[in-house]
Amino acid sequence: MVVDGIDPRTGKGIAIEIADGTIAAIRPAENTGPHYLSAGLIDLQVNGYQGFDLNAGEVTPAIMLSLCEELLSVGVTTWLPTIITASEASILQALEAIARSRAGHRLIAEMVPGVHVEGPSISDRDGSRGAHPLAFVRPPSMAEFERWQQASGSLVTMVTLAPEHEGSLDYIRALSAQGILVALGHTAATSDEIHAAAEAGARLSTHLGNGAATLLPRHPNVIWAQLADDRLTASFIVDGWHLPADTFKAMLRAKGLERAILVSDTVALAGMPPGIYDQPVGGRVEVSAEGRISVAGTLYLAGASLPLSANVAIAAEMAGIPLADALLLATRNPGRFVGGRGRLEVGARADLIRFEWSQGDRAIRVGEAWVHGEKAYCR
Repeated sequence: MVVDGIDPRTGKGIAIEIADGTIAAIRPAENTGPHYLSAGLIDLQVNGYQGFDLNAGEVTPAIMLSLCEELLSVGVTTWLPTIITASEASILQALEAIARSRAGHRLIAEMVPGVHVEGPSISDRDGSRGAHPLAFVRPPSMAEFERWQQASGSLVTMVTLAPEHEGSLDYIRALSAQGILVALGHTAATSDEIHAAAEAGARLSTHLGNGAATLLPRHPNVIWAQLADDRLTASFIVDGWHLPADTFKAMLRAKGLERAILVSDTVALAGMPPGIYDQPVGGRVEVSAEGRISVAGTLYLAGASLPLSANVAIAAEMAGIPLADALLLATRNPGRFVGGRGRLEVGARADLIRFEWSQGDRAIRVGEAWVHGEKAYCR
């Protein structure tokens, strides 16, 4: 199979030969048409999308398959289902259901290499905790983590926590020794606690600049410490609401392109019509005509609404970077945390998207997607 399109980096045509699910050759091409060609997008944080919810206590194979199909339509070829702070029983139900889904459907197994558990060992403070339910916040427990892995067949590959919990450094060391990606987020930690967590093995900051107190000391604070620590890659929600343009641009410069990734952090209401909704997480929530999701009657965000395809285009605009660089933040960079996916080079896994985009667009418009060498979506 040969797939051709425009290389976003050079603006020139390329043709990619696929064999046995991998990229066998990349060569120049002419007359490719107006579509760009890129590695598929990789989203390490998806709570739900288009009405399908992973945190309502009822994850099913049908929900997982629907999410895969919806995400393919916006260019995501690899994603981590994200389970937030909840009772252990709820977390175990979700993990068991995701494992069954992967075992029963090849597309799910190909697109979902693992699960991100965001919590439950996050800050118990208002603001830092975000929309996570206070009743289920608890210290880290290796015994509980082992039950997660037993229920899921060792599918938990990423855990977000707040390092100020007692025992968190030993927990980080133990998970890191197993190859688990440990991320810091929803935290009110001191700078010393942030650096100690990185020393123990934490490698990522979850949606940096969000999941933090509204009022912080000018310095030091939890954001400066994570920006300064080169051991931590930072993930960002770049939808125009979670981070102002100046903030994202400055943060990206601080971390550098190599230590930054984009995540959508979409929730079930993402893509849904405007209105008021009652949600298991967040309570009474409003979706505005523009798509902003907030706690009804307040200015507080209640989740992210735009897919990664929009974050890519908005990041290019907000930071003033080329589209090719914005794509790296959603392909190669997050791909380092899921087995080296997201690379457009010979020998790499053939996860590809073909899309349209023009300067000023607020999203890339995906026309086709290939997963492990097989066409999985066509608009």
